[in-house]
Amino acid sequence: MEWLHIALECAPFLPFLPFLPFLPLPTPPRIGFVSLGCPKALVDSERILTRLRAEGYDVVGTYEDANLVVVNTCGFIDDAVHESLDAIGEALARNGKVIVTGCLGARPETITARHPTVLKVTGAHAYEEVVQAVHEHLPPLHDPFVDLVPPQGIRLTPRHYAYLKISEGCNHRCTFCIIPSMRGDLASRPIGEVMLEAERLVKAGVKELLVISQDTSAYGADLKYATGFWGGKPVKAKFVDLARSLGSLGAWVRLHYVYPYPHVDDVIPLMADGKVLPYLDIPFQHGSPRVLKLMKRPAHAENTLERIQRWRETCPDITLRSTFIVGFPGETEADFELLLDWLREARLDRVGCFKYSPVTGAAANALPDPVPEEVKEERLARFMEVAAAISAEKLAARVGQRMRVLVDQVDPEHGAVARSAADAPEIDGVVRIAKPGRKMQVGDWADVQVTGADAYDLQAKVVRA
Repeated sequence: MEWLHIALECAPFLPFLPFLPFLPLPTPPRIGFVSLGCPKALVDSERILTRLRAEGYDVVGTYEDANLVVVNTCGFIDDAVHESLDAIGEALARNGKVIVTGCLGARPETITARHPTVLKVTGAHAYEEVVQAVHEHLPPLHDPFVDLVPPQGIRLTPRHYAYLKISEGCNHRCTFCIIPSMRGDLASRPIGEVMLEAERLVKAGVKELLVISQDTSAYGADLKYATGFWGGKPVKAKFVDLARSLGSLGAWVRLHYVYPYPHVDDVIPLMADGKVLPYLDIPFQHGSPRVLKLMKRPAHAENTLERIQRWRETCPDITLRSTFIVGFPGETEADFELLLDWLREARLDRVGCFKYSPVTGAAANALPDPVPEEVKEERLARFMEVAAAISAEKLAARVGQRMRVLVDQVDPEHGAVARSAADAPEIDGVVRIAKPGRKMQVGDWADVQVTGADAYDLQAKVVRA
């Protein structure tokens, strides 16, 4: 670069530099970034930003300050598609130079039909394509003397927790889902690579690792559970081995998107022993065997209620979270009542529910007997009423208990917001701490006693350990 050449040529005159004209540094190219969708998409955004930051790009917080905007989209359900298209439109209106990536990028015609002026469209986890498109439309500055990226990379989460993506894609073909068409079949990361990333995150101050993928408990199947190395010791690329290794790092380890394969039973003793958090996020999706068969869900024939009972016998403190779909094509009132009965017996701690959305490309759209929209709305309300009653009852039983929490927000005047082992960020409830004091900081551990509860959250006060 010309400015660097001039600086080097001036080296013999260093004693006289105060009298030389000031040589302004070139302005780094500035990137704006909009990240939509699930935590897996957030990790994709972090990887793209890490690469761009390493190449000297500045990341800015407004459309007006950016030279170019990247929008990482979601295309899982119709509402997400609309949100993504609106975000692209806003970026074009306020900036004008937009590159689109993410799950909706697997359907470029949907994007370009509404926004023909986008610079480039790429699919999910197409990191190299995104970076190349940025290079084409906003070339980087090259400065090999400056290291702009910390060892743990660029993260979009608070300093005290991080998402750890262990694989991409999924081998299942659930009829309501288009993830495999967007992200491909299961592709696990080598276990040594995953553990090194986790180790770097913990060393950088991360206190909670949230393990994510499309199918966490299938981890390593595509690698034939190959042996890798971490810390000079062999370790297999298997779900339970990964959980055990992560549990040795001293951070909270929270397992998300775990399909209930038989080998999931083997991780429950690790939870009982305190090696990983007693928390399982399992997308059961329904309680009717007939609907599960229509959905082509894996392990749909398993007696999940019996397994849940065994898990609780092994680890009484386990928190079970799940998501469900109501109004799936062909779902009858009898099927829905089976789902409610299943939920009442399972007594899950954390529950989310969605109305079936006929997203473009889903095989379920071709099934007969679609459920009318007003019936979907009514079933959703009934389902959430049952789920809220169960949650309120279970949380009320915690009043008086002591627990350790991780602090997410602090306002010395109005209280702090924290999470217990039973609460994942963004999707579960919280623990609201009254009068936290001025010494409490975001990312701190706190010992509290539960003083109250509602349907989804707890209230607590600080106690001495």
